[in-house]
Amino acid sequence: MADEQQFIHDGLRRQQIDEFFANELGRAGYGGMELAQTPMGTQIVLRAEKPGMVIGKGGRNIRKITTAIEDRFGLEDPQIDVQEVDEPDLNGQIVADRLANALERGWYFRKAGHTTVDRIMDSGALGAEIVLAGKVTGARSRVAKFNRGYIKHNGEPADALVDRGDGVAVMKLGTIGVTVKLIPPGADLPDAFMIKQGADVSALEPEEVPGDEVTGLLEEPDPDTADADGEASDDIEFGPEDETATPGEAADVGAEEIVEEAVDAEAGAAPTSPDEGEVETDLDEPERAEEPEPVSEDAAAEAEDLMAEMEAAEEEIEAAEAAIDAEDEPDAETADEASDEDNGDDAAEEAPAESEGDD
Repeated sequence: MADEQQFIHDGLRRQQIDEFFANELGRAGYGGMELAQTPMGTQIVLRAEKPGMVIGKGGRNIRKITTAIEDRFGLEDPQIDVQEVDEPDLNGQIVADRLANALERGWYFRKAGHTTVDRIMDSGALGAEIVLAGKVTGARSRVAKFNRGYIKHNGEPADALVDRGDGVAVMKLGTIGVTVKLIPPGADLPDAFMIKQGADVSALEPEEVPGDEVTGLLEEPDPDTADADGEASDDIEFGPEDETATPGEAADVGAEEIVEEAVDAEAGAAPTSPDEGEVETDLDEPERAEEPEPVSEDAAAEAEDLMAEMEAAEEEIEAAEAAIDAEDEPDAETADEASDEDNGDDAAEEAPAESEGDD
């Protein structure tokens, strides 16, 4: 069987054994059990409110229970140890069974719930919660909760610190489930803390620093700030390679600089700084207008020739336009005469037509 299947099988068997003891030892005040596998067999520790009823007269009842669980659940040589519960009101299983019996005897659910939770808190519990679910007052199912104190509902503290018990009350209308949760006194809660009254806090007081030391610390310059302000540090040490350079090395360095300047000039790179011969100008002074350069005689003669050619071309264009206008005027007169002749012919044709109509 795989490991995970073995865990499931062991948990299921443990739950079945617990239910068996709850049914057989309900009248004895069954308060839970612990099961452990040992080399000598299976060790079972029973907690009960009335250990005498569990053992029976002459151990008859305990032998009967031992034989039943050995045959029913296949336990090897079970050894049962019965322990008495010192405080029944701080055992969740015993309280749940008592509350279920009270409901079956006819107690009103609110009275039973408040009475039970008050008894738990009076016993010193840090917190308690009782949940009744089912047909509490009628045909409809409902849930009633009763809380006191402090209770954990999730996380590791809910599993390790909270004692839980479940019971069932069989009523005429149906069943009522009873769940009881409580935190016993002395539980070490992870979020619990205490404030000690009158504790000695002299060791926590800060030490007083003399005023002279504080003033001296304030006057000392910060080394990082001094370096940022541009002040030179006296602790800078130069290596042997930085002290002096030989004449040969100086000549090589000068030759390299000359070559680099020549390459930049050939590439046509723009100078990044003004030459030594340039004169710095004040930006506030307005820029002076540049004086026109003198024109040579040849240039002046060429300009005059161009102007003469342009004037001659303009005169030719005007003469051509005048000739075109003169040609267009006779055509217009001829067109007017033709239109007058057409109008006379039309009038002559209309006159005979009118005379014929009169006849």
